[in-house]
Amino acid sequence: MAEDRVLRVRTLLEAVRAEGRTALTAPEGKVIADAYAIAVPGEELATDVEEAVAYAARFGGPVVMKIVSPDILHKTDAGGVIVGVEGATDVRAAFRTIIDNARAYAPGARIEGVQVQELLPQGQEVIVGAVTDPTFGKVVAFGLGGVLVEVLKDVTFRLAPVDADEALSMLDSIRSAEILHGVRGAPAVDRWAIAEQIRRVSELVADFPEIAEVDLNPVIATPEGAVAADIRVILAESVPKERRRYTREEILTSMRRLMQPSSVAVIGASNEQGKIGNSVMRNLVDGGFSGEIHPVNPKADDILGRKAYKSVTDVPGEVDVAVFAIPAKFVASALEEVGRKGIPNAVLIPSGFAETGEQQLQDEIVAIGERYGVRLLGPNIYGYYSTWQDLCATFCTPYDVKGGVALTSQSGGIGMAILGFARTTKTGVSAIVGLGNKSDLDEDDLLTWFGEDPNTQCIAMHLEDLKDGRAFVEAARATVPKKPVVVLKAGRTAAGAKAAGSHTGALAGDDAVYDDILKQAGVIRAPGLNDMLEYARALPVLPAPQGDNVVIITGAGGSGVLLSDAVTDNGLSLMEIPPDLDESFRKFIPPFGAAGNPVDITGGEPPSTYEATIRLGLEDPRIHSLVLGYWHTIVTPPMVFAELTARVVAEFRERGIEKPVVASLAGDVEVEEACQYLFERGVVAYPYTTEKPVAVLGAKYRWARAAERLRAEGPPVGRWRETGGIVGGRSMN
Repeated sequence: MAEDRVLRVRTLLEAVRAEGRTALTAPEGKVIADAYAIAVPGEELATDVEEAVAYAARFGGPVVMKIVSPDILHKTDAGGVIVGVEGATDVRAAFRTIIDNARAYAPGARIEGVQVQELLPQGQEVIVGAVTDPTFGKVVAFGLGGVLVEVLKDVTFRLAPVDADEALSMLDSIRSAEILHGVRGAPAVDRWAIAEQIRRVSELVADFPEIAEVDLNPVIATPEGAVAADIRVILAESVPKERRRYTREEILTSMRRLMQPSSVAVIGASNEQGKIGNSVMRNLVDGGFSGEIHPVNPKADDILGRKAYKSVTDVPGEVDVAVFAIPAKFVASALEEVGRKGIPNAVLIPSGFAETGEQQLQDEIVAIGERYGVRLLGPNIYGYYSTWQDLCATFCTPYDVKGGVALTSQSGGIGMAILGFARTTKTGVSAIVGLGNKSDLDEDDLLTWFGEDPNTQCIAMHLEDLKDGRAFVEAARATVPKKPVVVLKAGRTAAGAKAAGSHTGALAGDDAVYDDILKQAGVIRAPGLNDMLEYARALPVLPAPQGDNVVIITGAGGSGVLLSDAVTDNGLSLMEIPPDLDESFRKFIPPFGAAGNPVDITGGEPPSTYEATIRLGLEDPRIHSLVLGYWHTIVTPPMVFAELTARVVAEFRERGIEKPVVASLAGDVEVEEACQYLFERGVVAYPYTTEKPVAVLGAKYRWARAAERLRAEGPPVGRWRETGGIVGGRSMN
């Protein structure tokens, strides 16, 4: 059966192509709809007035009449649609009006006739569609439809194809999801029927890469079903060339030699201070790299006390990495020598390639790399750091503080911001990698490696684009269950949607698609650079939450209100305190304090009150996370609060009770030292802000849900907006 439908559609598309067309007519769309069981109303193509009258009479009620022309894509704009036509006289008049309007709108257009279609009952109008995204390929879309679709832009996206559960999750991912459940007395729509329309459209575009866009708009959703009143199909001008793909084993093999090399050659090494080749050599030597370092320079015999070679082919033994520190115009010939030497990785620091318009030069080095099996990092990068190998292969500031955070960036400036942040906050890193032009190696290669790297606990990536969105999603899905992946995606414009031929295409702006697909992959998207860095720093510190119940304990009512707002803003759930727990908290707070949630112990309380309430929050298994709001007083100074909090948290962790604890400290400058003290002891704490600690907690929850680490009382399957992904709700921690 599946083969039959594919053959029917294939035959139709080939016929359309043979006529030099990219847009299918409505009757051709009906053929595709029938082949894929996409529900559409009954319809017929009338080539003259009397056929239209006969077809309308057969449907036995009001009909919709639409122009059918391969040259008129937007029928409504052409005055080519009339709704609610009934009776022979009105059908004749509507037929003539539609033809006249079409001829006035596009005098040279070919007119095949008028479509006579059953008038669907009133219901909720939604849009189902698919587009070909330049990054992610086939993407299916769902949102509220009708004439306001491009105004409201309440649409969500997923990679196609989707299964039934994922299609259903899309219905809860739009801002107006409650409308589908029925509001103001209106009945709920048949959600499964809508989901089936989504699933079938996603299958269609997955089966036929040459289909660029599909629009079902509007789909009329009622309690009895969901029927597409109109289907629009647009073919691509051409099918994009597939990127060369590497297997997971191939990626891990080359990345292992890049990140854990035994031998490094520096092409363009120099004794002259101020030269990039000199800086790279000094960083490698001074950084304590224990492997072999081979300078390559045809004009030198000795560089920094090490024998220099005229060519990389003269270097004895195997070399794992060749670092390039020569002008762009010399890279291709040197890369040929690297290939002949059998070196698997080339780190291309030089600029002067595609970023300056020299695309042909970049294409040349990519071809050389593919011919010899050399993976290319860059060009136009600052190099990279692999701290656990004491490897500093860069011309920038050295950094050697080992830790569990891997950081990558396309931009050199962002890379240096990462470096400064890591140094200031004492964030140990496993690696910092520049990607630059991403002529070959990109985020999915690095993600595959860092996902398996035992020294990496969290991965944070700044990116401006993805070369292969599907490869990235595949790598992210393999990594997220093991460790968090944080992404800062630059660029929020929708310029790519301007030339779209369908409503769905016009709605599929770059950022909208990225946002939903990154969620689908379980990735945590950071809103800004500092957020990305703070998430990367803090997520390894916090244990995974076991459930949704968040409790705020605060010494200041004002902080409690702001912290409550932050909890809601980050998709977290303030626990409804049961009576017995409320009574337990009240034993430790003054009569003028407030239990409930937030628990307000008031600012004048001694350290013992803080300690008792924190202990209770950690002890009670119904509480899953604590948010602490501290107010600087002489009664409980900042370091006293920090020391008692860290001590209590450590005590419970020794007993096997681990819960995320974050803190907001308000006060004089002493709170800064207290926050640093807490951070170093597993409590994520920030001074002068109620937003940051809760944002970090929210990021940890988004990862825990995507990694399926919450217990069954967590959000159920399909609650996409709150969860940032579909989760099964099982505990793994």
